[in-house]
Amino acid sequence: MQFLCIDQLVPQEHIVRKVENAIDFDFVYELVKDLYAEDGRPCIDPVTLIKLPVIQYLFGKKSMRQTIRDIQTDMALRWFCSLDLFDEVPHFSTFGKNYERRFKGTDIFEKIFDRILDELISHGFVDTSVINIDSTHIQADANYNKYKRELVKIERKKYQDELEKEMDEQRESQGRPKLKLKEHQTEREESISTTDHDARIFKRGDHKRCFAYLAHTACDRNGVVLKTVVTAGNVNDHTAFSEVFQPVVEKHEVEKICLDNGYSTPAVLREVVKAGVIPVMPKRAVGGSNPKEGGFTKKACTYDKSNDTYITPDGEVFFFSTIDAMGYKIYRPKAQGKSDRRNVKRHMWQEYLDVAAEFQLTPEWESTYQIRKETIEPTFGTAKVLHNLRRTNLRGLAKNQMMATLTFACMNLKKLAKWKSKTTIEPQKPSPISSFFLKIVSLLKFAFLFRKTRFSSF
Repeated sequence: MQFLCIDQLVPQEHIVRKVENAIDFDFVYELVKDLYAEDGRPCIDPVTLIKLPVIQYLFGKKSMRQTIRDIQTDMALRWFCSLDLFDEVPHFSTFGKNYERRFKGTDIFEKIFDRILDELISHGFVDTSVINIDSTHIQADANYNKYKRELVKIERKKYQDELEKEMDEQRESQGRPKLKLKEHQTEREESISTTDHDARIFKRGDHKRCFAYLAHTACDRNGVVLKTVVTAGNVNDHTAFSEVFQPVVEKHEVEKICLDNGYSTPAVLREVVKAGVIPVMPKRAVGGSNPKEGGFTKKACTYDKSNDTYITPDGEVFFFSTIDAMGYKIYRPKAQGKSDRRNVKRHMWQEYLDVAAEFQLTPEWESTYQIRKETIEPTFGTAKVLHNLRRTNLRGLAKNQMMATLTFACMNLKKLAKWKSKTTIEPQKPSPISSFFLKIVSLLKFAFLFRKTRFSSF
């Protein structure tokens, strides 16, 4: 029989000790105080309840059932949950029931994410001079072969009203009538999974077609996640860009943003430049298309801003002709025959694409764009390999938003714990061997000084 404390069974260098020292989880009490009744039976400690999914996503466990089994036998996890050796571990369904009864429809998980992020900011671990935004797919818990075709609503794009207003002003300034646009399509037919109704078919590049979700994520140049928004798998990157970008620039000072080809639209770059941020894009994103035989690219032409004309490499002048329904100004040669269909298209917001193209000519473009593959891509890889974000076993958009938020919160928490433990340097105790040699050196010095003073007295 031995008398011991559970604290003695947890190694000093264990990650749960670093996490516990990095942040005080008592802030959870303030977040959930309105979600609990003042009377009734005693409940599970809210901090212990929140630490259950934290353990699951921090160590990349596949399910809450497996998490509870590991807590029952792992002394470090018991200690982290403030459970003694013989305390009963909560049932694996406890957190799921509390989610449905208390946490569903609240922003508690976003507040936990923000609290960890604020702790990183307060210690100077966040550098938002260059941020990166990209998306990664999360395979849904749904069979690709089990679906039905249904009509779903299509939301009107946020920038559409501003674009149409500028198009009408441009035509009125030239004495032309307003452009008659087609009515906005409000519904379209999509494949809906019979298992998970919020998941949509994801198809991109060489990836296998599947029902999935997309986690649109922003991170700083140190790999700290600043914001994540989960959407269905068929949502374009530029469509969800504003939901990620706006909260980040409102909270942080951003100088540059690295984006890939999926964000190379005039609306996205207009939003970036208007926010005072420099867009850093790949060169093929804002370049011209491949020319046809005997033709030329728009990039090879010279734009005359004062006359609003394009000059081809042969010296031919293309004049403004009309505006199409997509907001592109079409330029054609003045003496154009019926068989001559040559034209140059320039979007009404082309000036914002030109800002990205001009930055590509600077020497710092390559080093800045290099940051993207050193931050956002390793972040996604770590989340998928070590934190089980490759596939979800939860169904519904809200639950997967919770999963992604807590996963990236735990990744930030791990960085916070490791970085704080490095900044707190404890005095190192000399080893027995080094202590022995130090004693010998001190004795030799003493003997030398004693001999010197002895002979100097004669």
